Amino acid sequence: QVQLVESGGGLVQAGDSLRLSCVVSGRTFRTRHVGWFRQAPGKEREFVAGRTWSAGRTFYGDSVQGRFSISRGNADNTTYLEMNNLTPEDTAVYYCATGAGVVFGTTPRYYDYWGQGTQVTVSS
Repeated sequence: QVQLVESGGGLVQAGDSLRLSCVVSGRTFRTRHVGWFRQAPGKEREFVAGRTWSAGRTFYGDSVQGRFSISRGNADNTTYLEMNNLTPEDTAVYYCATGAGVVFGTTPRYYDYWGQGTQVTVSS
C-alpha cells in the first residue's frame, strides 16, 4: 500500500502563488510516476502535472504550462506543485496520485493510489 497526504491549499487572490505538497509513504519501491490532478465542481478530473519518479521527467497540462512547476524534494518522498499567477479558473480540489505502470499517463486510470485532496480557491 502507498499513502499520500496533500497539504498547502487555501484561499488566494488572482495573480498569487501557492505551493502544494504531497508526502508519499508506504511501499513506494514500485512507484514509477507521480501526478497532480484537479477537479472542479461539475467537471471531470483534469491532469495538471506529472513527474517520473526516478528520472525526473516532467509533464504539464496545457492550461497550466508555464505557470505551474512540479518537483521532488531531495531528501524525502515529498512532491511539490508550485503554482504561479493563479486565476479563478484554477479553483478546484487538487489531488496527488502515484502510478506503478511502465507507461506515463495523463488520465486517472494510469494511477493506483490517491490522496484525499486539498482545496484551492482563487478569488478574482
